[in-house]
Amino acid sequence: MKSLKLSLMAAVGSLALAGAAHAADRPLGLTFNAGGATDYVFRGVSQTNNQPEVFAGADISSGIFYAGTWLSNVDFGDSTDTEYDLYAGIKPVVGPVTFDLGVIRYGYTKDHNDWDYWEFKAAGSVPAGPATIGAAFYYSPNATGPGNIDAYYYELNAAYAIPDTKFSLSGAVGRQEYEGFGDYTTWNAGVGYAVTDSVGLDFRYIDTDKSNSFGKLYKSRFVASVKATF
Repeated sequence: MKSLKLSLMAAVGSLALAGAAHAADRPLGLTFNAGGATDYVFRGVSQTNNQPEVFAGADISSGIFYAGTWLSNVDFGDSTDTEYDLYAGIKPVVGPVTFDLGVIRYGYTKDHNDWDYWEFKAAGSVPAGPATIGAAFYYSPNATGPGNIDAYYYELNAAYAIPDTKFSLSGAVGRQEYEGFGDYTTWNAGVGYAVTDSVGLDFRYIDTDKSNSFGKLYKSRFVASVKATF
């Protein structure tokens, strides 16, 4: 179960900048975020047993450096009830490419099944007119399974801000691979709407190629979410 989460709002690049004006007036570009969704889906798989999610986080940035934390409820069918993420990295720009090189620690409260793990990230994106095209690679040396196994996730993504509107389109396709078992492909597509400079809505279709063989957590679904950044 650990290594199976999808941040719904991450694909919507135009909404990710909400709240930047507030950050300029605070030390280290501090911003906060909070929101909710009809399901917490990570890389095509529900983390809340197909139930709603409430989340909150905080981020700091200075030049190319960033760090942050994020919390959400989860339901893995055991006593685990909260996920807390810690992450940090750099975002250097080389020519037209913005890179994102970082590390993420996924932690869980009341965790009696050792869900905690680390993941390393290397991503890049380039503008294409009003659109942004990107690719990402994630590696974990201690994913879930019999012992500490290696896991890899590859993704291609794109976002398009519709000119002269508050709407944006975005989507991604990814491949999750484990050392020895459980590989699958996932994809999502959706529309975002900027209610204000600080509040965004997202409506997204998410699916995997294991909807029938891996159970209901991998099934296709529509997820609606709202996120406020301040």
